Amino acid sequence: MTELRCGSCGASPPGPTPWRCPACGSPLELELPLPEGSTLIDESAMGVWRYHGWLPPVDPVGLGEPRTGLVELRGHGRATVAKLEGGLPTGSFKDRGAAVTVAWLRNHGATEIIVDSSGNAGAAFAAYAARAGLRLRVFAPADASPAKLLQVRSHGAALIPVPGPRSAAGDAARGALDGAGPGIAYASHLWHPAFLAGTATFAYEVFEQLGHRAPDAVVAPLGGGTLLLGVHLGFARLRAAGLIDRVPRLIGVQSAACAPLARAFRAGAPDADPVEPEATIAEGIRIARPPRSRQILAAIRDTRGAIVDVTDDEIRASLRVLFDQGLFVEPTSAAAHAGLPRTVSDAERVVVALTGHGLKATGQIGEILTP
Repeated sequence: MTELRCGSCGASPPGPTPWRCPACGSPLELELPLPEGSTLIDESAMGVWRYHGWLPPVDPVGLGEPRTGLVELRGHGRATVAKLEGGLPTGSFKDRGAAVTVAWLRNHGATEIIVDSSGNAGAAFAAYAARAGLRLRVFAPADASPAKLLQVRSHGAALIPVPGPRSAAGDAARGALDGAGPGIAYASHLWHPAFLAGTATFAYEVFEQLGHRAPDAVVAPLGGGTLLLGVHLGFARLRAAGLIDRVPRLIGVQSAACAPLARAFRAGAPDADPVEPEATIAEGIRIARPPRSRQILAAIRDTRGAIVDVTDDEIRASLRVLFDQGLFVEPTSAAAHAGLPRTVSDAERVVVALTGHGLKATGQIGEILTP
């Protein structure tokens, strides 16, 4: 059986669409059984649904997601490769989680979805909600990337700009739930457990691409943790199925302008305190109070991983290095590359998640390239 359960107190919610535990307010977990026979791939299926045996049993919603490429990164040892998540339909890894979350909600009677996003998640949900025939409202920071907000509007979603920090968009989205009728569901990628089931396909795909092996480490930008938590979930399930011996080391890279998890990791704290975010070109990881911070810290420590923070100058330098290698990514993606020298060795087999395409942030990139 596929069940929702609170990761903190163990309570089960009264239905399939709540966004947090009704007893203690903590994020929920989606408990999925391992597929029978540990079959990884259905070659007859498309996109993330090639791994449907490892996903919730729902009718798929897909846009023909490709397997994103693995490309060697020069200057970091021959075993260091970048995974180009910008090749997904809306240009970011968020498509993995949005596909599964939208399918889950549609399967359980939702007719309208409310999300909050700094851009990429909103674009992904807009595309997949349109594909599924569901209405969508997106609450986004008023100063979010214009290209990402254009994606949201282009798919017919209602876009509500919210002045102030990223957290204000989340507060406004949840406020819209007050008095909401049946069929309206909150699906923030920071909270909804089906989103992590979707981002776990990153792990299944890497395992497949590396010849049914796990890498030594996965490095990714870290804000709300939805990619690294999905990677941890995916590799942990592969280990439980007897397909790998251990989960790779997880390395999260935050912006020094907003680094609550890096600060908690250095202090040895079990949870992260909210911070006052400063301006950064890595807008996708500018999350001052990640709802799953306790879970993120535990997962990274469980794998003997690390969390570091990098400056905007370091991110700019990494962007130029990546551009020189033919890799056009948004600044948030370059944060992962900037964290490499401090977190991995040339002897390790490393996968670096380049999470979003550069067309997402042409304005920022233009400013960076201007002499």
